[in-house]
Amino acid sequence: MNSYAAMFGLAFLIGLSGALAPGPTLVVTIKTSLRGGWTTGPKTTAGHVLLELGIFILVLAGFSSAPDTLSAPIAAAGGMALIIFGAVILMESRKLPTGELLQEESTVNPFFAGFLSSAANPYFWIWWLTVGSAMLVAGLQGGILLAATFLVGHALADFTWYTLVSIAIHRGRTILSDRGYRTTLALCGVFLIGFGMYYLSTLLA
Repeated sequence: MNSYAAMFGLAFLIGLSGALAPGPTLVVTIKTSLRGGWTTGPKTTAGHVLLELGIFILVLAGFSSAPDTLSAPIAAAGGMALIIFGAVILMESRKLPTGELLQEESTVNPFFAGFLSSAANPYFWIWWLTVGSAMLVAGLQGGILLAATFLVGHALADFTWYTLVSIAIHRGRTILSDRGYRTTLALCGVFLIGFGMYYLSTLLA
């Protein structure tokens, strides 16, 4: 994948699929938005992205000098992980966490909450050790800037979604109806499964 636009778009869609799925960072964003207003979304995401930046640097440092023979196993693990995450998101699309979360407020610093909620989430690490590293290694084949484009697109997806969540909670309403949220989440799951299968098929070509 040599196109910056293609890498950015793919990173944004994959990142948005992960951001939409219920998880600790979404929980933190909703709770802090009740008291702190719409700005807590970007602050929470900043803590989340700071951790991702550290992982990005470590991955690049580890794989930039790695032999090309590692690319195929990493890509295979990433493709299978995409399919698994997609299936999980499809199952999670039947659940709506916001109803229970709105019953409790939080006074935690949103920046640290975003950082800690990500660090404490095992799925976050599994994702970056499989999907994230596979995409970064693929980007490195086109240069450091292409790999960085993946991180930018991924981070922008997080900032976009969690900011919208904060604005919606602060104004006392939801962004999507229950049905709309479930449908969007299900479509994201289908997208991840489809791209994971495509990714694996490229390894066999």
